[in-house]
Amino acid sequence: MKTVDHQILKLALPSIISNITVPLLGLCDVVIMGHVGGARQIGAIAVGSMIFNVMYWLFGFLRMGTSGLTSQAFGAQRHDEAATMLWRGLLVGVGIGVLFILCQWPLRSLSLWMMQTSADIRPLVTTYYNICIWGAPAMLGLYSLTGWYIGMQNTRIPMLIAISQNVVNIGASLTLVLGFGMGVEGVACGTVIAQWTGFLSSLWLLRRYFGQMLRQYHIDINRLTSGLGRFFRLNLDIFLRTVCLVAVNLYFTSAGSAQGSLILAANTLLMQFFMFYSYIMDGFAYAGEALAGRYYGAQEPQMLSTTIRRLFRWGIAVAVVFTMIYWIGGSSILQLLTSDHRVVATANDYLPWAILVPAAGMAAFVWDGIFIGLTASRGMLQSCFVASVSFFVLYFACFPWLGNHALWLALLVYLALRGLAQTWIMSKKSIV
Repeated sequence: MKTVDHQILKLALPSIISNITVPLLGLCDVVIMGHVGGARQIGAIAVGSMIFNVMYWLFGFLRMGTSGLTSQAFGAQRHDEAATMLWRGLLVGVGIGVLFILCQWPLRSLSLWMMQTSADIRPLVTTYYNICIWGAPAMLGLYSLTGWYIGMQNTRIPMLIAISQNVVNIGASLTLVLGFGMGVEGVACGTVIAQWTGFLSSLWLLRRYFGQMLRQYHIDINRLTSGLGRFFRLNLDIFLRTVCLVAVNLYFTSAGSAQGSLILAANTLLMQFFMFYSYIMDGFAYAGEALAGRYYGAQEPQMLSTTIRRLFRWGIAVAVVFTMIYWIGGSSILQLLTSDHRVVATANDYLPWAILVPAAGMAAFVWDGIFIGLTASRGMLQSCFVASVSFFVLYFACFPWLGNHALWLALLVYLALRGLAQTWIMSKKSIV
């Protein structure tokens, strides 16, 4: 048991640190603009960042698909297949990034329309977009590299890359904005510099730590393309599942906004509770990806079952801790997040729902990692689709009577149903 727990923590802790650093990239840009710019600049950075966050989130399958297939190859000691997955993932990721650059003008028009960008900030958002789009190959290539590292049971390199990206982003943005008097352009250039630094550093670390292994295998174009069918079938399921996730998340924000700025602000603050929890649980999900795929590929059913049980024990422990923290100190946390007493009072009305989020979402986080490791992408899609439909049906049915409470009720049911559906699917599935 100690060995499995050690493996889980060895993989989970670096991933948790990486997750915590991710929001700092966007926060750094906003803080810099907040001190040297005005409301237009801050709004432009917020909208521009959201455009790319959604864009890259939709292509998160590059990381997840690569992670699952690589971890299975690692477990089966098929290092030639693992090497093939690396170059195939990089080829697809960088290729999609280049396609984004080639199609940047229609993508920009579509993005600005979908975000309903107001006329006063549209030129600034356009400037930010025109620069940041050049980081797409680096970001999507880095997704594939990160997935490969996780599949190879190494989450320390992604952690180092995440930290270095933040350092470079802060340094470059401050230098360009404060030193050279650039505005939104400086922040955008700092972001792109950080993205390419992260990608190139990841390649350098790949060569240093895995170069000897990779040089043993000659990967020709036929080998790269021969497995593309399975790669894209797996990733199509993950992509569609991500679309469901994005639809729920975007509609949650949109529905709150439609109820007024006070409800929107309260919901936004309470969603930070969900985000804090997700940073920790995602680390254990990444551990699940690596270990479930490893033992599935190695055909070790006992170790796989043990790993799943231990992952759920860690998940329950984390959920209990966060529930207690939010129950005891939820109001105090809200007061730290904002000094607006009206927003705090409104958020306190819905705080009980946020307190229940860790318990409702725990199983979904753990199962997501396990399903990715097992490459059971169809089960992920089915469970997420059912839960997403339930979210919208429940919200529209209850909103006339419950108002914003209906939104939170629908979110909790959505999270719980994902976990329950995945549990049912796994109970019917022979995993080894």
